[in-house]
Amino acid sequence: MHILPIFNQLTRHKTACLLLVLEIALSCAIICNAVFIISKRVSDIRAHSGVVDDELVYLATSSLLPDINQDALRRQDVQALAALPGVKAAGSVNQIPYGGNVWGSDIRLQADQTRPTAHASIYMDDGNMLQTYGLQVVEGRSFLPDEYIENSAFDPNKIGPGVPSVLLSSALAQRLFPGESAIGKRVYIWGEEQPPSTVVGVIKNLMAPGDRGTFGNQYDSVIFPIRVSNGAYALRTTPEQRQRVLEAAIAALHKQDPNRIIEQQDTLEQMRNDFHRRDRSVIWLLLAVSVALLAVTAFGIMGLASFWVQQRTRQIGIRRALGATRRHILRHFQLENLVLSGAGVVLGLLLAYALNMLLMRHYELPRLPLGYLPIAALLLVLLGQFAVLGPARRAAAVPPAVATRAA
Repeated sequence: MHILPIFNQLTRHKTACLLLVLEIALSCAIICNAVFIISKRVSDIRAHSGVVDDELVYLATSSLLPDINQDALRRQDVQALAALPGVKAAGSVNQIPYGGNVWGSDIRLQADQTRPTAHASIYMDDGNMLQTYGLQVVEGRSFLPDEYIENSAFDPNKIGPGVPSVLLSSALAQRLFPGESAIGKRVYIWGEEQPPSTVVGVIKNLMAPGDRGTFGNQYDSVIFPIRVSNGAYALRTTPEQRQRVLEAAIAALHKQDPNRIIEQQDTLEQMRNDFHRRDRSVIWLLLAVSVALLAVTAFGIMGLASFWVQQRTRQIGIRRALGATRRHILRHFQLENLVLSGAGVVLGLLLAYALNMLLMRHYELPRLPLGYLPIAALLLVLLGQFAVLGPARRAAAVPPAVATRAA
């Protein structure tokens, strides 16, 4: 089939063709970025925190007694919590994945660095964290008993002995020492007042709490052997006992200190669901927008094709009388739509890239992978072919005699 007659036919309806091309282009640009954002949010929701999500419960407390010995209370609390039936491990923690507390610090490899090598999340281990969170040391060792420091004996803003050893997540170890083993390396954390700390072990990736943009990589985490006494505790149990253990833990904490407030009590699974609530809302919103755009585009193609079939009834009848088959008529309308869809898709891909650059600048969205462009192009082309199929079949079914009398 010759393409030139199709171009000649389209030039007679410049305005309608231009509007359809723009509609397809806008749909392509928006849907391409929407699908990318959806896939990114789904990936974030499915990302593993590095801890045993379905076995952990979390409590955040605060005491009403200003002069209470926090270190002694922490030891009593941990001992009481670990003794509860169904508790595999318990410990005091400063933060937890999906939690509201976010501890972080710059990390330098040299004391005189003006710009940090990384910005990492800081976890405090009281001696029970690895077992409680279900973390595994994949290289090196865990902390030795004499390496732990009491919370009251450490002040990062004052010159002191510092923290002798740290554990790094796999992601942070690779960022700081690419292609090398991090074991035995020294890192500077907390500023110039503190001496360097030696990396003694590497654990599997551990997710940082807070929003994804807080740290360069959400798995950049470092663990300090500091027994923090801030009233927050994590308990590991079995999934079916979480609620019962949570209630028993609250009672045990009140028994240790009746003058305390339970500020938060949750399973980590519920905290994860709450943390990703906005992600799920965005996914459903973008899905609704994408489906609506596809529907509007499909109806626009069908409407314009139906209008052209009515206008060209006599022309179709003449072509049928001259020997054109139904297949020829069907192919004509499909090829005509392919030309319009192709023009709209090409323009839409350029708009998709421009829209992605705008989102990168204002919303810190990653660069749109090139693989999304051909997928969006194929989707819009197939949508156009499917939408025009009905009007094209009606046009192909017009009998030559009826079309001639309609003149």
